[in-house]
Amino acid sequence: MRFDIFTLLPEVFSPYFQASILQKAAERGLLEIHLHNIRDWTHDRHHTTDDLPYGGGGGMVMKPEPIFEAVESVLGPVAGAADDGQPPCPIILLTPQGRVFNQAIALELSRQPRLAIICGRYEGVDERVREHLVTDEISIGDYVLTGGELPAMIIVDAVTRLLPGVLGDPDGPMDDSHAGGLLEYPHYTRPPEFRGWRVPDVLLSGDHARIARWRREQSLLRTLARRPDLLDKAALSEQDRRFLDEYRSTSPQAPSSKE
Repeated sequence: MRFDIFTLLPEVFSPYFQASILQKAAERGLLEIHLHNIRDWTHDRHHTTDDLPYGGGGGMVMKPEPIFEAVESVLGPVAGAADDGQPPCPIILLTPQGRVFNQAIALELSRQPRLAIICGRYEGVDERVREHLVTDEISIGDYVLTGGELPAMIIVDAVTRLLPGVLGDPDGPMDDSHAGGLLEYPHYTRPPEFRGWRVPDVLLSGDHARIARWRREQSLLRTLARRPDLLDKAALSEQDRRFLDEYRSTSPQAPSSKE
């Protein structure tokens, strides 16, 4: 899979991308990350990429010309792609106004062979970029950062680990929190006892069916306690529902999924 990232700060990406799972995925040919400095497509000696907003107000706005030229130079002529045709790949603008990123969106994006990501900065980008260049807008949460570089790293990381062959455990991505709509079950490793705290006996039993059911029940209980809202959308079996009903009946303080 290939990522093309358009940014004013390409230097901030390398320390993270050249480490751990992402580096290994790139070495194995599963991942390509191309960083493009938007300033390289400016035409004045100061490499200006922002200007004052029309109508007044504080802050600066990223100019449309270098963003369009940068994206079109790498992807080809895609001006008006959001209105008139299909670009060669999704062109994502990172903005607080976009759809909120989650595991379902990560899975959706992981099915693409290529993604282009535009990192906004300052007060945002000229609206013509939004209207006539990008095909998608994504936010990583209801808060404001100084730019789209950190969100871009998050998206690349979340999407890459879903690619076949990236993780050592092929089932790993499906066990993670949010992958199946629930929070993940607790994890333990050696030693079996630490400061008097023991690993649950079921995990030492070798009974894989019991372990699988224990993990499922712990996932349900953790979701109920910490994110009960997720249960309304999760794919629950009849056995799951019976377990939760029995737990609620014996634990009056347990939250309901509607809370």
